[in-house]
Amino acid sequence: MAKNVVQTIDDSVKINTLLVSVSEKSGLDTLIPGMIAVNPDLVILSTGGTFGRIKEILGSEANRHLRQVSDYTGQPETQGGLVKTLDFKIYLGLLTETYNEAHQADLARTGALPVDMVVVNLYPFARTVATAEATLENARGNIDIGGPAMIRAAAKNFIRVASVTDPGDYPDILEKLTAGKGCLTLADRYDLAARAFEHTAAYDRAIADYLAGKAGETLQSCYQTGA
Repeated sequence: MAKNVVQTIDDSVKINTLLVSVSEKSGLDTLIPGMIAVNPDLVILSTGGTFGRIKEILGSEANRHLRQVSDYTGQPETQGGLVKTLDFKIYLGLLTETYNEAHQADLARTGALPVDMVVVNLYPFARTVATAEATLENARGNIDIGGPAMIRAAAKNFIRVASVTDPGDYPDILEKLTAGKGCLTLADRYDLAARAFEHTAAYDRAIADYLAGKAGETLQSCYQTGA
């Protein structure tokens, strides 16, 4: 099957739908109200503890703007939050192209929203394995799957979607959204995409280096194997 060749895009894209799922929640108390001030019709999709933090920040305004990803997708989070965002509607919303009629038909068919920005940072793998008491199982539990997938999907589709991975960028993002009347430019999205792939590359490198440095005996000492 031939891949899409995109020729027509929008330079400025308004952020109407925001997907937020973060391990590090600092800065949300500035970012979220700031984005709503720029676009009073903003829809925010979120999960777990991030949802709870945003609900706390928004107070009485939460019901107007905030939706649980599980309510949006119709699929509850699995035990321990193992699967939260790995859903067709999420990735359709991240990967669709504005001027692709088939993509737009898929959105209409499923009731999915085109997601314009993701704000995602990852489980603290490097910080976890740096502690003296860290075990292989602690490390395994802090390997993020959904986060890198969302970051990569958004970054791949920089022609429409912004991928934000660093809380330190929130003030700059708000400044650009304010100046752009709720929009980010292609140059903005491209810059964020390049940094997003650097972020996921460093994350995967940390995991690979850690696993490569563990001897086979570590497996036996950490786990009991069945018959």
